[in-house]
Amino acid sequence: MENFNDLAAFAIVAREKSFTRAAAKLRVSPSALSQTIRNLEERLGLRLLTRTTRSVASTEAGERLLRTVAPRFEEIEAELAALSELRDKPAGTVRITAGEHPAISVLQPALKRFLPDYPDIRVEIIIDYGLTDIVAEGYDAGVRMGEQVAKDMIAVRIGPDMRMAVVAAPAYFERNPPPQTPQDLTSHTCINVRLPTYGGLFPWGLEKDGREVNVRGEGQLVFNSLSMRLSSALDGLGVAYVPEDQVLAHIVEGRLLRVLEDWCPVFPGYHLYYPSRRQQSPALALLVDVFRYRGG
Repeated sequence: MENFNDLAAFAIVAREKSFTRAAAKLRVSPSALSQTIRNLEERLGLRLLTRTTRSVASTEAGERLLRTVAPRFEEIEAELAALSELRDKPAGTVRITAGEHPAISVLQPALKRFLPDYPDIRVEIIIDYGLTDIVAEGYDAGVRMGEQVAKDMIAVRIGPDMRMAVVAAPAYFERNPPPQTPQDLTSHTCINVRLPTYGGLFPWGLEKDGREVNVRGEGQLVFNSLSMRLSSALDGLGVAYVPEDQVLAHIVEGRLLRVLEDWCPVFPGYHLYYPSRRQQSPALALLVDVFRYRGG
C-alpha cells in the first residue's frame, strides 16, 4: 500500500498556512517537512503550495486535494479516538462455571442489575457441579464454597453465610412421622443428589453441639438439579436437603415443613475464584466488583 504520511503532512501545512506551525504540530523540522511536500509534488507532478517568505497558500490543485483528503484523515482520527475509548470500556465475553444454587441465588440477581448498563459485555454461565479446572476448560472464573478454592487462585466472597434445611411437604409427614434425630432419616424416603465431586450420593452434613453426622438416606429419586429436588419435595415425594434460602417462602406459606433445624449449622458461603497469574479483562474485573459480597 502507498504511504499516506505525506498527504497527512500536506493537509496540516495547507490548514496552518505555515511550515513552521505545521512542523511544530508534527514534531519535525521545517526543512524536513518542506522536503516531504516537495517529494509529494514531484510524485503527483503538480504544484500544491505557493511559498513566499511570509506565507504559504494552496494552489488550485492543492485546494482540491485539501477538500478531499483532509476530511478523510479527520474521520480516521475520530475512529482511532473512538477505538481508544473502547480500551477502557468493558466489553467481551466472560465465562463462569458455577453450581445451580449460586447461579440462581447470587449471580443471576447481580446480573439483572448490572447487564443493562453494559450492553457490550456478554456473560456465559455453565452449570457444573464438578471441581472444574477453569484454566484447562477455558473459563474466566468459577464459583465454589470458600474451603474448596485452590490456593493458587484469587477468591472473592460473593455471598453470605449459608444454612441447609431438611424439608418435606405436610402430606408426606401425614404418612411418615417427622424425624427427631439424623438417624431417623434412614427410615424416610430421601430425595438425593448425585454430584461428580463426591463420586456418589451427596451426604447430608448435619451437626449439633460439635457432633457431626453424614447421612446417606435411601429413596426413589436422585437428581443433580436443585429445582427438581425442590419440586419433588413440594409434591410430597420425600424429604429433601436443600439450601435454606430456597425454601423459606415455602415454609412460611405452609407448603413445606422443616425438621432437624437445630442440626443445620451455618457455614461459609460462595466465593468467585480466578487465576492469580492471569491478567484480568476489564469486563471480568467489573464483574468481580459487582458480585463481591459487602455484607448486610
